[in-house]
Amino acid sequence: MRNRLLLTSMLLCVMVPAVAQVSVAIRSPNVSIGINLPLYPELVPVPGYPVYYAPDVDSNYFFYDGLYWVYQDDGWYASYWYNGPWELVEPEFVPLFVLRVPVQYYRRPPWYFRSWQPNEPPRWGVHWGNEWSRHHSGWDHWDRHSAPAPAPLPVYQRQYSGDRYPKADRQSALQNQNYRYQPHDSVARQVYQTQRANSAPAAARTEPQRAQQPRTKAPNVAAGSDGQPNTTTAPHSPPSQTQRENPQRSVIQAPARAIEATRRAQEQKPVGQETRPRDQAAPPERAQKPNKKDDRASADEHEGDHRK
Repeated sequence: MRNRLLLTSMLLCVMVPAVAQVSVAIRSPNVSIGINLPLYPELVPVPGYPVYYAPDVDSNYFFYDGLYWVYQDDGWYASYWYNGPWELVEPEFVPLFVLRVPVQYYRRPPWYFRSWQPNEPPRWGVHWGNEWSRHHSGWDHWDRHSAPAPAPLPVYQRQYSGDRYPKADRQSALQNQNYRYQPHDSVARQVYQTQRANSAPAAARTEPQRAQQPRTKAPNVAAGSDGQPNTTTAPHSPPSQTQRENPQRSVIQAPARAIEATRRAQEQKPVGQETRPRDQAAPPERAQKPNKKDDRASADEHEGDHRK
């Protein structure tokens, strides 16, 4: 009898798949969960649901819309890699199709599942209270003929098992290279994008923020005659056709000090004298007036000739 029991136990150990030997550890009070899977689990579709479950994993392990979902110790955890890292998801943000999976597909159902029908979803409204039920009215009623198709599995992750399992900072890059699927469920998409952003390297997270910052336009600074930057404003654009036809319109744009100086000069000038614009050239007779030094030299020369 003893030999038979020993032989039976040895046969059972051989028949149990390696993936079933899973250890689940909750790191409390952290919000992440650690599941030690030696290799990629076998995932089977739940009939009539766009959700997969893992029959050989000793845990409430599911896959829906690009994410793995685990229900452990009254908490839902999600990850886009089959062995984590896991992050806690509040009941308000768990997709409804995950919550609709019947009780019989929970490999380790909690004790409060025992009184519920195995072919029906868990009574989350009873468990989470009236507040959750009020915001999720009718969550367990839907058109079963219009259920979406299951998302493709990220089977590329099979090659990353054991010691080859990537760290969190490499998972996002590998996902981008090998898995192009994007979640369709709005709630799942929000969880998916949040996890991808959290697991991306710090440099990759800050680079898009730098790229989105508006570029400051450099001022139009020209070098002056002394080689120093000229801090004056840039010259105006060429005058328009209307300004060329009517030059007096440009006075409106002149500084107030220049207008005041022109007005004072006109008031101080004798009456009857013609007002000349500031930028007009001097009269010819004034420009040809001899200099005092030239007059003195001419007088000396004339006196010398007289003495001779």
